[in-house]
Amino acid sequence: MSENPKIRHILHSGYFHPVLRSLQTPNVSISSHNLMFPIFVGNNEKPIEVKSMPGVVQYGVRNIEESLKPLVSKGLKSVLLFGVEHDISKDGIGSYADSPRNPVVLAVPRIRKHFPELIIACDVCLCAYTNHGHCGIVDNDGIINNEASIKRIAQVALAYAKAGAHIVAPSDMMDGRIGAIKKTLIDAGLGNRVGVLSYAAKFASGFYGPFRDVTKSAPIFSDRKCYQLPPGSKGLASRAALRDVTEGCDMLMVKPGLAYLDIVKQTKDAHPEYPLFVYQVSGEYAMLYHAAKAGAIDLRSVLEEVLLSMRRAGADCIITYFTPVILDWLQLKSKY
Repeated sequence: MSENPKIRHILHSGYFHPVLRSLQTPNVSISSHNLMFPIFVGNNEKPIEVKSMPGVVQYGVRNIEESLKPLVSKGLKSVLLFGVEHDISKDGIGSYADSPRNPVVLAVPRIRKHFPELIIACDVCLCAYTNHGHCGIVDNDGIINNEASIKRIAQVALAYAKAGAHIVAPSDMMDGRIGAIKKTLIDAGLGNRVGVLSYAAKFASGFYGPFRDVTKSAPIFSDRKCYQLPPGSKGLASRAALRDVTEGCDMLMVKPGLAYLDIVKQTKDAHPEYPLFVYQVSGEYAMLYHAAKAGAIDLRSVLEEVLLSMRRAGADCIITYFTPVILDWLQLKSKY
C-alpha cells in the first residue's frame, strides 16, 4: 500500500457527485447554438440518400422547407449549404457556382422566407463547378492563378450574399480571398449585413473522401497540397489564421476536427475574441457511423466524448452531419 496522498492531491473528493463533475468541466456543454448542420442541396425533386454517408441525405430546393421544418422545431440554429449538381456543363472558372439556377442561390431565399430565425451560411468554392476540380482558376501550366481565383471567389460570395446568406464561408484556401470578399461585400453595401467565416486552417486531409464522392469535386489532375495546409504544419496554420484575421474575417474555422485538436487550441489561444468553428468532416462522420454499426463503439457515448473534446480544445461551434441525432438527444435531455 502506498503512502496516503497529500491533502491537496486527493482528487476524488472534488468529483464524486454529478453536480461536482459538471463544475469540473466548464464551458464544454453542447447546446443547439453550438451546432451547425452541413447540408447538400440540389435540384432533385425528393431527398436522395447519400451512399457514401449513410444517414445523410441530399435535399432538393423544392423540398428544403419540408426537410428542415422538423429540425428547426427541435432547435436547429444554423446550416451550411453545399450545392450539388452533376448534370451541368463545367468550365475553367466554375460559371455555375453563381448561376441563377444554382441550387444554393435558389434555396437561400426559400429558407430565409420559411425560417427567418435560422442562420444560413454558404460554402464558397469553385471545385464542384470547374472542369478540373480545383478550388481556384488554373493557368495553362496547371498552376493556380491566385489573383484570378480570389476575384472569382469574391463574385460567388457576393451572389450568395445577395441571395440572402447571413454568412459566406470561403473554403478555397487562396491567399487574400478574405480581403477580396470583404471589399466586394462593402462595395455592394453588404459589409455589415453578411459575415465571413474563414476556413482558415483547412488541411490537405484524407478525411474528405465521402464528401468528394457526393459533390464529384475531386481534382482530375494533381492534388490540393499546394494550397491546403500540410497536415504536420502548426506554423502555417497559425500564419493562415492571422492572415485571415488581418484581412477582416468575422469567424475562424479548423478543418478537419478530431485529428487537429492541437490546432483548434492553438487558434483559440491566439484569437480568443473570434468565434471558432470546427468541421467534423465526412470521413470523421463515416468512421463513427460504421464503427457503431459494426458494434465496435456506442455511438452516443463516443460522439458525445468527441464533441466534448472539440469544445474543450476551444471550439465555439461544431459543424457536424450528426446534428439531427444530437438535436434529438438534446430534446430528450431537456425533458428530464
